Amino acid sequence: MNPFWYRFQQLSLPELVAGGENEQTEFKRLVHSPSKIAKPITAFANSTGGVILIGVDDDRRIVGIHSEKETLEIIHEAFRFHIDPEPEIDIYVEEFKRRLVLMVFVPESPDKPHYHIERTTDPRTRIPVTEKRVYTREGSRNRSLCDDRIALMQSKKNPLKLSFGAGEKQLFGYLREHRQITAEGYAEIAGISLRKAREILIALVRSGAIVLLSEGKRSYYALTAQAMP
Repeated sequence: MNPFWYRFQQLSLPELVAGGENEQTEFKRLVHSPSKIAKPITAFANSTGGVILIGVDDDRRIVGIHSEKETLEIIHEAFRFHIDPEPEIDIYVEEFKRRLVLMVFVPESPDKPHYHIERTTDPRTRIPVTEKRVYTREGSRNRSLCDDRIALMQSKKNPLKLSFGAGEKQLFGYLREHRQITAEGYAEIAGISLRKAREILIALVRSGAIVLLSEGKRSYYALTAQAMP
């Protein structure tokens, strides 16, 4: 048995509900939007996994679902149109006092990042647009990641390649003087593309030489404590 499933299956449905919403548990009274249910699925797959309890209200009341078939169809549509690539999930139906709860188990994925895909219309031009975002789980919330953190997640699929040339020396000199830098800032001072700048910065984060930090929607890089003068 998958150890992820085993850990959750040691708890009864009432015990899971009593624990409230948290980093690995989300409640849904009902599911009517494929896009909305796709969001916590991608967030759990991109984090440490979790379970979505459909038929449980935010106040922890087990209200049950009206139609198992309809709910499963919405989840299937979420996978077809709103998640890329598709993560592994497992679904169980639990009965509690004649009420059915759909339990959607999502393990941490080896294929992350998984993108949440939303197709909307630009309000100004009325042209259809596709938005792709990466969500992770923070507490009981699904948080959208910035480009730097997505790049860091993607890089972990590959072996670490690191070099210390003139560009890296220039970066460390800048950080010792200015304390922090964005990927855009480094691309500008080094005279390289944003993609190449982010690639260098992410490799240095993975090596432990620098850290990636965030303040609101702004992300930047700084020296680690060990590298500070």
